[in-house]
Amino acid sequence: MWPRISVVTPSLNQGAFIEDAVLSVLRQEYPNFEHIIVDGSSTDGTVDFLRRSPHLRWTSERDKGQSNALNKGLRMATGHIVGWLNSDDRYRPGCFEKIVQAFRRFPDTDVIYGDYTYVNEHGCVFQNCREIEFSHFILRYNHVLYIPTTATFFRRRVVDEGNLIDERFDYAMDYEFFLRLAEKGYRFKHVPYLLADYRWHPRSKSSSQPGKQRQEHDQIAQTYSPILRRLPEGWWKKCALQVLRIPAKVLRYSEKLLKGYYFEQFRSPSLSTAGQRRKPGQE
Repeated sequence: MWPRISVVTPSLNQGAFIEDAVLSVLRQEYPNFEHIIVDGSSTDGTVDFLRRSPHLRWTSERDKGQSNALNKGLRMATGHIVGWLNSDDRYRPGCFEKIVQAFRRFPDTDVIYGDYTYVNEHGCVFQNCREIEFSHFILRYNHVLYIPTTATFFRRRVVDEGNLIDERFDYAMDYEFFLRLAEKGYRFKHVPYLLADYRWHPRSKSSSQPGKQRQEHDQIAQTYSPILRRLPEGWWKKCALQVLRIPAKVLRYSEKLLKGYYFEQFRSPSLSTAGQRRKPGQE
């Protein structure tokens, strides 16, 4: 009745936020889970917190970066369902229950993703982000990844079949991972629930290194596109990518507009904190 859920959290000097992440897993009140923390030898008190949390499976040692840490955690995971929660993000109440129900409802689906909120460094919600149904074309060519790792879970067989994080990437490894799964034919499904909180703060990779993230994103898009692979390196390929991104953007923005997502992005049952208990389905 309760398939085991493994949550993998890479961490490095996120002592200000990691307790929030760990508590968000505990507060799911789900009876069969494991939370794996792969820490890169933090020096900010993170390890002291991990030692005080006996329910965690954790390691703390030098590694080769976030992608390497994620792969360590994925290899350790024993659950039927696997989630990737960064140490500065957190799950919303009822997330696990909704994910299990979704995998039961869609037994042929390999990856399920939901919606999320943006929270500031103090944990206050300032925006909802509702996402679109899965589109391989939009995933391949849109300028940003619309599948949020913090609100995404996948079946254990994805890892068992040899799909790990590509450690060549430090900023867009999630984009490469999901795009590679889509290219291999794994099936994705969107569920319209607010499942997680993405924390936007000055020290996060997305806000501190947007140029490097864009560079990796472009490189990955060019590698996986059957159209762009035929073009020679240089300006022609870069220009062709920008042209292909126009219909991808239009399709994504149009779907969100038609579903009214832009009218509700600043309206939520709770725009203060996400730690309050909600009944399943309230979102």
